[in-house]
Amino acid sequence: MVMVVALVAAETAAAANCNPMELSPCLGAMMGTDNPSAVCCQKLKEQVPCFCNYLKNPTLRQFIDSPNAKKVAAVCGLQQPSC
Repeated sequence: MVMVVALVAAETAAAANCNPMELSPCLGAMMGTDNPSAVCCQKLKEQVPCFCNYLKNPTLRQFIDSPNAKKVAAVCGLQQPSC
């Protein structure tokens, strides 16, 4: 059962095209200079399956786990991932 869940999670992440550059519409909002746009929220929702992988990467973690990123996620109706 665990193997099936892992395979489904991997397929979901692959389907999401885990590319942090896809989050570029959110850059201003994550830096605290803009409000998140509809495009930003859409991109965040598409990348949700990737967040745990992003959190494992020290370079990307600061963008996903920052106070501003958490505010953007909340405005977009997303919850922090539980990895």
